[in-house]
Amino acid sequence: MNAREPLNLAGIEFAETAFRELSPDVTLRRFAQDGDRLGPGQPVLEVSGPSRALLSAERVALNYVQRLSGVATATAAYVAAVEGTRTRILDTRKTTPGWRKFEKYAVACGGGTNHRFGLHDLILIKDNHLAALAGESPDPITAAVRRARSLYPSLRVEVEADTPDQAELAAAAGADIILLDNMSPEVLRESIRRIAGRSQTEASGGITLATVRAAAETGVDFISVGAVTHSAKAVDLGLDFLP
Repeated sequence: MNAREPLNLAGIEFAETAFRELSPDVTLRRFAQDGDRLGPGQPVLEVSGPSRALLSAERVALNYVQRLSGVATATAAYVAAVEGTRTRILDTRKTTPGWRKFEKYAVACGGGTNHRFGLHDLILIKDNHLAALAGESPDPITAAVRRARSLYPSLRVEVEADTPDQAELAAAAGADIILLDNMSPEVLRESIRRIAGRSQTEASGGITLATVRAAAETGVDFISVGAVTHSAKAVDLGLDFLP
């Protein structure tokens, strides 16, 4: 197995498992590790064994490595774009059904940081939650944070804010993290100024490789990018028989 384009490797053990499942007589020689940056033509894995086993497992092995390396490569591009800033790149829960753990592993291989895995490990209060609490006293954000703290005192609480006013209110309510949604760099700076270090900050919504640096330079702690999982392009790797 060889890289056919520049990529960050992820999923090599999945490929090895696919071959081993087909035959106990398969032998494997690994030339690269998950997380490695590879160039075109660099070898990844040498496989030998019964032809039937190799041909049967070939597509499964490549599917895993191509998909997961695509996620790792996309993540690495965002991580490189914010190098030198304080910002860390986060993934989201926008993952392929059944593949969340795999794709989040690939994000880590690309240098990213895993955000929450599900509803169980961090409370995220979003705009729909706040709309459902309209009219609550003293205000929806404070009411939501208080309820979350009361019901799940061991979990961190994150609040989505669409405006600097909401961001300031969330900080005053004691949110651990404030998600600054779909804000320009200027509005991000104003929101961060108003939060004044009381909460960590996360920028999200419509951020691309072309705009991620400007967002990071506002001083935000995290930038979450769903595209590194839901829109990552499978990279090109090949598995060719040798005489």
